Amino acid sequence: MSRLDGDALQALCNGHELVNGGVAVPFDLMYAGQSCRAFAIRFQGHVHAYLNRCAHVAMEMDWQPNRFFDDSGQWLLCSTHGAVYEPASGACRGGPCRGGLIKVPLVERDGVVFWQAQYPFQPLVF
Repeated sequence: MSRLDGDALQALCNGHELVNGGVAVPFDLMYAGQSCRAFAIRFQGHVHAYLNRCAHVAMEMDWQPNRFFDDSGQWLLCSTHGAVYEPASGACRGGPCRGGLIKVPLVERDGVVFWQAQYPFQPLVF
């Protein structure tokens, strides 16, 4: 992962909360002026995050709360339309999709996972 600007980092979770091919950690952000749900996962030892929005139709993908991986832990699935995505890149590899998932930059430092909160991603302010 490329170097991220430390001033724009938002703490997301402890690294141990993300298990390879396991349950995702959800979070909310602003994207293109809209409140959006996103999720973080670990795949092959690396952390990744995407908007929780299928590339086919902009619907949330998890088949159960915070569950995106198939039974093998090798693919991300859209529960609504069956689109299949690569966990490391978000690229569509099967089913109906128009492009890939929208990636949210992450970095893991000292056991903490951070996401980059800068254009086009911004933290939600309550």
